[in-house]
Amino acid sequence: MATYKEKVGTAVVNYAGDYPGAVEGELWYDSTNKDFKYLYPNVTSAGSWRTGNNMNTARFKLAGAGIQTAALAFGGYVTTYQAITESYDGTSWTEVNDLNTARLGMAGAGTQTSALAATGDPGTVVELWNGTNWTETTDVNAAREQIAGVGVDNTAALIFGGFAPSVPGTTGATESWDGSSWTEVGDLNTGRYALSGAGIKTAALAIGGATPPRTGKVESWNGTSWTETTDLNTTRRGTGASSYSSNTLALAFGGDEPPHSAKTESWNGSTWTEEADLSVARSALAGMGTSTASLAAGGESPTSAATEEWTGAGAPVGAWSTGGSLNTARGFGSSAGTYTAGLYYGGTTVPGNTTYSAAAEAYNGTNWTEVNDLNTARLAGGGVGATNTAALMYGGTTGSNTGATETYNGTNWTEVNDMNTARHGIASVGQSNIAALAVGGSGGTALTEIWNGTNWTETGDLNTGRHTAAGAGTTTAGLVFGAGPPNAVTESWNGSNWTEVNDLNTGRGNIAGSGLQTSALAFGGFESPSTARSTKTEEWNGVSWAEVNDLSTGRYDTTAVQQGGTANNLAIGGNAAPGQTAQTEEWTKPSNTVKTLTD
Repeated sequence: MATYKEKVGTAVVNYAGDYPGAVEGELWYDSTNKDFKYLYPNVTSAGSWRTGNNMNTARFKLAGAGIQTAALAFGGYVTTYQAITESYDGTSWTEVNDLNTARLGMAGAGTQTSALAATGDPGTVVELWNGTNWTETTDVNAAREQIAGVGVDNTAALIFGGFAPSVPGTTGATESWDGSSWTEVGDLNTGRYALSGAGIKTAALAIGGATPPRTGKVESWNGTSWTETTDLNTTRRGTGASSYSSNTLALAFGGDEPPHSAKTESWNGSTWTEEADLSVARSALAGMGTSTASLAAGGESPTSAATEEWTGAGAPVGAWSTGGSLNTARGFGSSAGTYTAGLYYGGTTVPGNTTYSAAAEAYNGTNWTEVNDLNTARLAGGGVGATNTAALMYGGTTGSNTGATETYNGTNWTEVNDMNTARHGIASVGQSNIAALAVGGSGGTALTEIWNGTNWTETGDLNTGRHTAAGAGTTTAGLVFGAGPPNAVTESWNGSNWTEVNDLNTGRGNIAGSGLQTSALAFGGFESPSTARSTKTEEWNGVSWAEVNDLSTGRYDTTAVQQGGTANNLAIGGNAAPGQTAQTEEWTKPSNTVKTLTD
């Protein structure tokens, strides 16, 4: 990779204003504002949880090992003790070979290919995982359950705390593992059970638990002894925790306060800071990974199979800003094109959907310009197209449902073959005016029709019929999400069939969105009650949705630019109290932001 010096040399550029040719880290002199400036990576200030695919078997008091993209979860409890082991590849869980001894509340440590499962209920049993099978090895010195463990692999680990069902009281006992034998070392200062552990054999944290009662105590291990340090902000037991390599950076999440908790706290070596909550409040869950890329699996909420992925500070930030206003305020329109070459057409100029517009406007990245009208005035139809000179309009309502279809060549609209089933409230999928899907629509239909540039053909139905959903992707790899009344259902299209995948975090009707099957944006709409205009924006990574920065103005019946996505998009018009709006907001996710040396 080229260095900064190789890219730009050592001279400082003199430029009037923000230097457009700058690269990340480059310094220049702004002669207009008399400041030295530089490009700084644009990253999040905080982390967030994203919903992942569920485990195959819901359970709690399970243990885990590994990192966010290569994890192992084993044991636990449903209605009986479990021996089940599942492997996670960053997308989905696969059942692999079971533990030899089914149990709960054991300590887990190591990696997806080199893990350790120590003690638990019942027994003193220890098993080692080699990536394929579990093998019994040397027992621990003291049997106990609801214990914590840490370690980089199955040859170097530390276990601590817990309680023995046969012996009243909790313990602070700590044992060190060298790959063949266990050695008792310095006890915790406060004996407890249902605690969690973070770090490695020589630098660990013991977090929370119950003595009883529940405690927020945290202790730090330096390889020889435990030292009390700053407590959690929220007292709880049964948290998950992660920190793969040290006791100076960690994440603690979930637990039982009571009730079951969704709270997340990050550790910087001296203090705990509250972060974004888990989506599913739960306790007795497994935590794996690092403080910036964690995995939360299973737990009790009641018994859960939920998986969530934590992305810490450092991910690129997307944000909404004000763009050029439409010439005519309206909502429920259709769209085509891109962030800098968009087209918006049809819709309604008043709330209540009692007018029908034929107006079309083109966007150049700054301003909207009126162009030739549609032949049929309507609202809530489908729209796709690669640019603002090649678009498709289909379906909608003119007071009654229509299947009318029109194409645009940059100058005029031309009527072509109608849809087979007239309807409005259609979700649009497609990236050009010769290949599109019309999905769902009025009456909560599940119908899907495909356009080949000449004719519409009925194809595989949705699993969940709906109207006012949004769409993204292509005719062979599509995505549909949300709908009215507010729902969160997301379905993926493979060219033949729809498959339900992970839901939106917030169900919404009259929602907008676009992008690809692997990278989409969903925003606006109405939540329950239907008068609640939403500002929420969610980003899809091909597996799950995560909430990101909100719209500036809450609205429903807004429209995304059809070729938009998670990097660049538009929110065009819509119903924003007290009525229709001409406002356009621009979504961008730049990799850098300009800063001055005084920042």
